[in-house]
Amino acid sequence: MKAPLTLLAASLLLAACSSPAPRPDSGLQPPAAWQSPNNANTVQSNRQWWTHFASAQLDGLIEQARLGSFDLAAAVARVRQAEASAVIAGAPLLPEIKAGLNANRQRLIHGKGYSQLDVSPSNRSLDYYDAELSASYEIDFWGGKRATRDSAVFGLQASEFDRATVELTLFSGVANSYTQALSLREQGRIAELNLANAQSVLHLVQTRYDAGSATALELAQQKSLVAEQQRKLPLVQQQAREALITLAALLGQPVQELTLTPQPFDQLQWPDIASGVPSDLLRRRPDIASAEARLAAAQADVTVARAAMLPKVTLTASLGTGADMASELMRTTFYNLSSGLVAPVFNNGRLSAERDKATARQQELLETYRGAIINGFADVEKALTGIRGLDEQRRWQHEELTQAQTAFDIAQSRYQAGAEDLLTVLQTQRTLYAAQDMNVQLRLSRLQASIALYKALGGGWQVI
Repeated sequence: MKAPLTLLAASLLLAACSSPAPRPDSGLQPPAAWQSPNNANTVQSNRQWWTHFASAQLDGLIEQARLGSFDLAAAVARVRQAEASAVIAGAPLLPEIKAGLNANRQRLIHGKGYSQLDVSPSNRSLDYYDAELSASYEIDFWGGKRATRDSAVFGLQASEFDRATVELTLFSGVANSYTQALSLREQGRIAELNLANAQSVLHLVQTRYDAGSATALELAQQKSLVAEQQRKLPLVQQQAREALITLAALLGQPVQELTLTPQPFDQLQWPDIASGVPSDLLRRRPDIASAEARLAAAQADVTVARAAMLPKVTLTASLGTGADMASELMRTTFYNLSSGLVAPVFNNGRLSAERDKATARQQELLETYRGAIINGFADVEKALTGIRGLDEQRRWQHEELTQAQTAFDIAQSRYQAGAEDLLTVLQTQRTLYAAQDMNVQLRLSRLQASIALYKALGGGWQVI
């Protein structure tokens, strides 16, 4: 008995001391710096990035999403499934021990019996009892069992990274929907002011028309502008309601339960964001980390497929006892030791095909990993470019809005004094309305560009 147990102990020791699977290499060299302009000297933590937008209500909505989102809850459940799979996959690395207890009765009901029966007409019934404790273990010579465990562990890591990706996508979606809802509310307020302004001009035109100093054409043109403003108002209100419906769905609740306290749109602020260097992105984005973990799992699966083509050695040890009466069950004991060697001989190419399949899967996930890295770089570059372009647009749009307001005020005063025609007033009105609307849209785009950059950088998440 000593030799088999010594071999079993040695096998377990070798399994425990084997080195972990190496992390995969993408073969890509990250660029030294971002091409898009950015503030490289900014030092700022991106954890809880939503708190940098100066909105306590947004902070509360993010917390509601964390607790109420069904997508996030499903991702957490998938992590628990992966945890269980990792335990299952790691179980064969240690011996499996089973215990059994049996009570049996054999009785001859009719006839004289036959040689395989333990009973006869002279002894028509027989009771016997037995108990057994057995251990079995397959020696992991080729590393297939450990590779199976490693694959499951990497799968668990990928599942955890996927959960982080779902969380990051959810939180950025909440932030985008909230800022959009505020911007549409602001656009609705501007539309109401513009409608009131257009109606005021219409009243002036109507007064001049009644006095004979304005034409029917001028009156019809201003009425058309008022109708245009009246048409735009319900459209903006509809879009605002749709934004709230989307926000409520992200929070995991019907829109009837969503309550928002009024917050002026211009109170939202965007911070300077530290973009770091491209090489940092590999440990800052959970989707890249997930792709890396899945590639590592695929590499382990190749080892599993190769090990399946090699011989397997199984050791079994059992300790048992038996008796004809339950009271004497422990008086007779025995042990049994066995070992077995099983090697594949012919399987019509199945095992080699499974190896080839695992190898091709590994290549697929390597390309997916590389694609995730390149797409991550592109996301950051586009976000940085967007921020720079929007800042330039907003600088000039502020001047555009100021001059449009001045032009309208002058045109309205001159028309009221009879020194300007209505066409000029109409043109300046439309220019002013467009500039006011564009101001809100650019501010929304700038806020969402910052959200996009936080998301592209991983939102403060990083591999521990």
